[in-house]
Amino acid sequence: MSAKKAVTADAQKKAAAVAALKFVTSGMKIGLGTGSTANHFTVALAQKVKQGLDVQCVPTSKATRTLATELGLKITNLNEVPFLDYTFDGADEFDPQFRLVKGGGGALLIEKIVATSSRYVVTMADQSKQVKKLGAFPLPVEVVDVGVRATVWKMDRVFRKVNMEPKLAVRLDGDKPFRTDCGNVIIDCVCGEIKEPDRLDIMLNNLPGVVDNGLFINISGIIMLGKADGTVEELRRE
Repeated sequence: MSAKKAVTADAQKKAAAVAALKFVTSGMKIGLGTGSTANHFTVALAQKVKQGLDVQCVPTSKATRTLATELGLKITNLNEVPFLDYTFDGADEFDPQFRLVKGGGGALLIEKIVATSSRYVVTMADQSKQVKKLGAFPLPVEVVDVGVRATVWKMDRVFRKVNMEPKLAVRLDGDKPFRTDCGNVIIDCVCGEIKEPDRLDIMLNNLPGVVDNGLFINISGIIMLGKADGTVEELRRE
């Protein structure tokens, strides 16, 4: 008998997203993440809504808002609904302490605002996102468009304090700096390994010019992990 063929990373994401629907019940107010995994969840949620599920949704990006609107979901915002039941989002990577790196799509600031306004945060991911130590994926840092070079210089000094010398580069959109939905710039930090992520998170966010960074620490409590064999494992932070 031949071995079972491993499912693709996208199929793992979709399986995790569909499995995460078990947490949703009518009357909930939920945050909708940004990115390919979150899109799978939004599509699956819309199918449940067509079957009678009643929820209000706060998107974390213009792209997610467009998709959710096209699918007929009820859209609200944190000014109207400042406290959410759940947020469902993906991750670029996560470690055994449930620390995440997010922001590959450039929506990290709004994603973090929405996530920290929620009672529970469910992260959906394929198996490749599970790492022993963070840093395989570049760490995004969102900065204001004033004195970007000075901010990058300060960031470099912070990294050196935790014995890191990553390559720092402004994310581009063609030949121009990429702009977040809030109009800010992203600095991608190719780290190799992120040392002292808890300390680094605080130090980066204390820098004038830095809006926020892609380290999500003590935010996600549940991870729905799509695996290569087609199953989904539910992980919970102690």
